[in-house]
Amino acid sequence: MSKKILVVDDAPQLRKLVKSYLEQEGYAVVTASDGQEALYVARHEKPDLIILDLMMPEMGGYAFMRAYSKEADTPIIVLTARVEENDKVLGLELGADDFVTKPFSPRELAARVRAVLRRTAKQTSPSEILRAADITLDRAGRVVLVAEHQIDLTPSEFDILAVLMAAPGRAFSRLELLERLQGTAYEGYERTIDVHIRNLRAKIEPDDTQPRYVETVYGVGYRFAPERR
Repeated sequence: MSKKILVVDDAPQLRKLVKSYLEQEGYAVVTASDGQEALYVARHEKPDLIILDLMMPEMGGYAFMRAYSKEADTPIIVLTARVEENDKVLGLELGADDFVTKPFSPRELAARVRAVLRRTAKQTSPSEILRAADITLDRAGRVVLVAEHQIDLTPSEFDILAVLMAAPGRAFSRLELLERLQGTAYEGYERTIDVHIRNLRAKIEPDDTQPRYVETVYGVGYRFAPERR
């Protein structure tokens, strides 16, 4: 079955261009012209991925992410003409998985779509369950339990935690984690990992100011705490 993609942009020609190209790539595509319409479409169509413009009338991209992230963890690729670091950091904090700067080529966007879908795809092996400390991570169901309570993570937060939990005690550099998330070297900057880690800690740590699970390895990056003996 074709993956379904929701394209949200207030420019009709851009929506038409992206829709046409992605359909040629084999995807099913639905569209919306602003965040309010996108909420309606997303709730009814249940897309596998959302391509989202930030600057739109009625409801912009940030407001859409704030609202929809409470309902689903659908991966989001943000389209933006703004390249300021603060804009990217806010987008990441709200759950964005990748950024494409306007103007862009449809071929580049399609490559980003494939990369995000590939790394957020549900695994089929029922044995891929990771357990460490009080945390259980089910790769097949993309479910995380902390002390038996289910925790809602964004796709990026889930993937980072999976990488770290698969090798407790091993320190991963920010670049390594970016490459694991993107499948290829990310053209952005390594601070994106710091944002995801901060958000992840806020959700899984008893006290995110004194992490007991996801530790900082100064001068290197991050690791999942080794088992205490």
